[in-house]
Amino acid sequence: MLKNIQKLKVSIGVALCCLIGMSAGGSLAYAADGDASYNYSFWGNPVSAPVAYQGTELLTGNGIGAGPFKEPSDLHVTADHQIYVLDSGNNRIIVMDQQYNLLQIIDSFVREGQQDSFLSPQGLFVTEQKDILVADTGNKRVVHLDQNLNVVKILNAPQSELLSSNFDFQPVRVVVDKAQRIYVMAIGVFDGFMEFNSDGQFTSFIGANRVYVDPVELFWKRLSTQAQRSQMVMFTPTEFTNLDINEEGFIYATNGDLWGDTIKKLNAQGNDILRRTGYYAPEGDIWYTSDIGPSRLIDIDVGDSEIYSVLDSKRGRVFTYNGDGHFMYVFGGLGNRLGEFNTPTAVEHIGEDFIVLDKALGEITVFEPTSYGRVINEAVRSYYRGDEEKALELYNETINLNANLEFAYAGIGKALLRQGNYNEAMRYFKQSYDQENYSKAFLLYRKQVLREYFPSIMTGIAILAVIAFAVGRWRKITGRKRGVEIE
Repeated sequence: MLKNIQKLKVSIGVALCCLIGMSAGGSLAYAADGDASYNYSFWGNPVSAPVAYQGTELLTGNGIGAGPFKEPSDLHVTADHQIYVLDSGNNRIIVMDQQYNLLQIIDSFVREGQQDSFLSPQGLFVTEQKDILVADTGNKRVVHLDQNLNVVKILNAPQSELLSSNFDFQPVRVVVDKAQRIYVMAIGVFDGFMEFNSDGQFTSFIGANRVYVDPVELFWKRLSTQAQRSQMVMFTPTEFTNLDINEEGFIYATNGDLWGDTIKKLNAQGNDILRRTGYYAPEGDIWYTSDIGPSRLIDIDVGDSEIYSVLDSKRGRVFTYNGDGHFMYVFGGLGNRLGEFNTPTAVEHIGEDFIVLDKALGEITVFEPTSYGRVINEAVRSYYRGDEEKALELYNETINLNANLEFAYAGIGKALLRQGNYNEAMRYFKQSYDQENYSKAFLLYRKQVLREYFPSIMTGIAILAVIAFAVGRWRKITGRKRGVEIE
C-alpha cells in the first residue's frame, strides 16, 4: 500500500514537472541537471551524492598504435581483462591488454582456403576459451572463430516456419552461454532474441517484449474504417537494444519500451526474473522533461555479485544497480570534458574500472572509482557473499560518506537481520522506508521475545492458575463452614 502511494506521488510529481517544463518553454532541466552525481530518495526527489566514478584517461586508436577508430560499435572484456574493440567502420577487431597496450588487430580470417573479412560488423562476444563471435551485419551472418582465428561455424539466415519467407537476417548483437547456445539480436525482429543451438541451428525465440497499447490510438482505431486502420501504426512489441550474459547463463537485456520494463533478466525459458524491490524500477532517470523524454537504454554490462550497469544514450549517463534493483550511483554525461561523451554506444567493466565507447568520436573513456565508489561496491559484494559483519561495516562507512543513500540503511538492516539483531534491524528498515523487511524483522523480533520470555510467562500463568485454584478452594471451604455454623 505504501509503495503504491509513493508511486502515485512520483507520477503526479513527474506530470507537474512536465507541465512546468512546457510552460517555461522547455527550459526545465531533467533531474539533477548540473550535478556530477545524484541519487533518488524514497519520495522521488533527486538528492546530491558523492561522485562514485571519475574519468581518468582517454584512449584513441592512434594513441594505442592501431590507427584511428572509425565508428566503433561494441566492446568486450574477458575474464583475464583483455579488451576487444569492434572497430566497425574499419571492419576489424582491436585487442588490448589491461594496461591498454595493443596486442592484436583482426581484420580478416581464412574460410575454406580463401581470405574473408567483415562488413560493418555491429556486435562482438568472446567466450572463456577466447572464441570470437561477430555479428557481421553487412554480410548478414554471425561468424564464429576459435582463438587461432580458424572458422568454427558461420550462422547464415536460418530457414524456419517461425520466420517469414522474406526474412532478412541482419544480426547486430550476439552472446553465448556455457552450453554453447548462441543468442542473436537482429534488426526488425520483434519476437525476442534468436536462439541457435551449439550446432548453429536456429531453434526458437526467447524473451519477447510485451505489447503496450496506446489507449488513444486504440480508441481511434475502434472508430476508424478498415481502410483507415490499415494506415495506422500497428501494436507490436518493442525491439531489444542490447544484451549481456552473466556467469550463471542469465541474459540481461535492455529494450526501447517507454512505459514497460526497460531492463530484463531472462532465464532459460525466457521469463523475466529481474528483482525490482528498490524504490523504483531500474530504468535510468525517473524525472525528465517532455521534450527530452525518458532514458533510452542502449547497452548493459553485468558485473559480479549481480551488480549491473546500463548506458543511457539520451544523456550519456551510466546507471548502476544492485541485484535487488536499488540505484547505486551514476556517472558520465554529454559534453566535451573528460568523462563526458558525444555518442556513447557501449559500456564494460574491467576489474573495478569502467570503459565507455564513443562511436562518433572514436574514443574510449576510462573511469576509475573514487573512495566512495569502492566502498559502496564492496558493501554490496560483501552482503552478496553473506559476509554480514563486513557488509555492516562498509554500509556504515557508506552512509557516513552519503547520508542520502537510503538503500544503504536497508543494507545495514538486512545485515543485522541475518545476524539475528531484529530489533536494531527494524530501526534501520524504518529509516529506509523498507516496509516489507520491517514487517519481516518485526515478526522475527516478536517470536524472539516470545521465545525468550515464554518460560517465565508460562510459569507466571501456572502460578496464577494455582493461586486462583487455591483461592477458589478456600472460598468453597470457608463457605461450607459458614453454612454449618448457621445451621
